Amino acid sequence: MTAVNKVAVIGSGVAGLAAAIQLAKAGVEVDVFEAKPELAALGSGISLQGNALRVFDALGAWDDIRAAGYAFEGLTLRAPGPDAPVVAELPDVKTGGPDYPAAMGMPRAELARILLAHAERAGATLHFGAKATGLTQSPASVELFIDSTSVGLYDLVVGADGVNSTVRDLIGIAVKPQPTGMGIWRTFVSRPAEVERTQLYYGGPVYIAGYTPTGEDSMYAFLVEKAQDRSGVSDEQATRIMLDESRAYGGPWHQIRTDLEQGAHANYTWFTQHLVTAPWNRGRVVIIGDAAHSCPPTIAQGAAQGLEDSYVLTELLTTRDHLDQTLWDDFHERRIPRAQAVVEASVQLGQWQIDGNRDADTGGLIFGIAQKMAQPA
Repeated sequence: MTAVNKVAVIGSGVAGLAAAIQLAKAGVEVDVFEAKPELAALGSGISLQGNALRVFDALGAWDDIRAAGYAFEGLTLRAPGPDAPVVAELPDVKTGGPDYPAAMGMPRAELARILLAHAERAGATLHFGAKATGLTQSPASVELFIDSTSVGLYDLVVGADGVNSTVRDLIGIAVKPQPTGMGIWRTFVSRPAEVERTQLYYGGPVYIAGYTPTGEDSMYAFLVEKAQDRSGVSDEQATRIMLDESRAYGGPWHQIRTDLEQGAHANYTWFTQHLVTAPWNRGRVVIIGDAAHSCPPTIAQGAAQGLEDSYVLTELLTTRDHLDQTLWDDFHERRIPRAQAVVEASVQLGQWQIDGNRDADTGGLIFGIAQKMAQPA
């Protein structure tokens, strides 16, 4: 027996699809509503830590994800300059345990495709071009409105609809993502043979320059700068900005610039941070993932935290008989302190860069959070 029989998931991102997979596998009737007309994955690539990979295994998707991504161990730090000298080779904490790589990079679109296929295979029904516009709760159910039309009653509505969550607004949570002062340029390019793990360059004209392998022939590269209004920048201007800002960096950046000059697309977003304090639910509606918390990707834990939200929530829903306050208390106890630790550490790492704090214990903070994440959620 499960605590719920019929659930609506709002949003088809990583957290939403993970929740849909686990619930549908347990025999729960699941509808996933996505406002966009088709599956979309903004950006180029994604970094996934071991604790994210552990959840993918629980979903039954690990074999497909492992085949589509690029697993690696450790982190390389390099210095600006034409020779891009290696400063340090750092080991990674295996946050997923010994059975999984320390980290993996993969194309965001491929990850989205794999999770969608698993959700549909498990029995979830996907609805695209379907925007949540209203909720009416009673003690026993939630009436959901999509595009202002009722689509029926659900035992639970899960808001996994991202940083600008509609569900968060609909249930009266006023917390909004706030800019951290940093923006990031990303591009998807070919992988030089020498790039076998994430490599980061601190210093130079931007805060951080780096790249992560995502496949045998691909990687994504990024430049983290002071946040600016880039909304009116054309594709051609975006490429030119990324070319110009990367010229202080040698090594594999030479090939990245060649790919940019040959048409690789550059995209730009701001870093944000927020954390909804307990509770994340209002009655029979709950928010998870980026709807509940966001942070800069300075320790690459954003996707992992959303996945852990989904895993813990669905574990409770499928092993309890009732959707009651005890269930919600257990959910919040397991999730909020962990998500808060990640948000605070990620923001602190970025702030040290903004402040130019050369004495900050960056490595110690990253290692400490990794050790916490190595303990199962």
